[in-house]
Amino acid sequence: MIRKVGKKEKDKEIPKDAPETGDIPLEEENVQTAAGTCGADETAPEEAAKPDELEELKKANADLSDKLLRQMAEFDNFRKRTAREKEEIGIVAKSKCISEILPVVDNFERAMQSECADGEFRKGMELIFKSLTDALTKMGVEEIKAEGEPFNPDLHYAVSTVESEELGSNVVANVLQKGYQLNGKVIRHAMVAVANP
Repeated sequence: MIRKVGKKEKDKEIPKDAPETGDIPLEEENVQTAAGTCGADETAPEEAAKPDELEELKKANADLSDKLLRQMAEFDNFRKRTAREKEEIGIVAKSKCISEILPVVDNFERAMQSECADGEFRKGMELIFKSLTDALTKMGVEEIKAEGEPFNPDLHYAVSTVESEELGSNVVANVLQKGYQLNGKVIRHAMVAVANP
């Protein structure tokens, strides 16, 4: 009995005693090749190599995770440092601007101390001076307390000394020029006369 196996294959003769289930007997070469590829001896080296690969992958993953964490930390430090530098630059620029305005404030105060015949004019000047000092206060500028305070070289600049029985030793007797600070940082020291040095 002859049966066609496939369109591309040649007709093959199947023995009469072969079961008619559609099974086709394999040739010896194919059986040996299949048995050779499925042998347990050849899979053992592959399985032995897999743990080494797995360890290498774990090590590479740990290295990449470490690099990522380091770069994230560096970026966070860079962001914080940049924000801090930006804030410091703003404070320096603000204090420089205020230090340029302070002589104007001094001159304004001297002008206010002089006599003025026109009361309305004086009242207008006082309002302008008040608005100027209010603007400085909003920016964080504060006058340094000096008169009657103990002399502090961090806040005061002594230009002269006086003898006084009323005041104690190293006490500010007189303020010659007001000092100012911005958010706790001295912009200009108070120029003072110190009693009983």
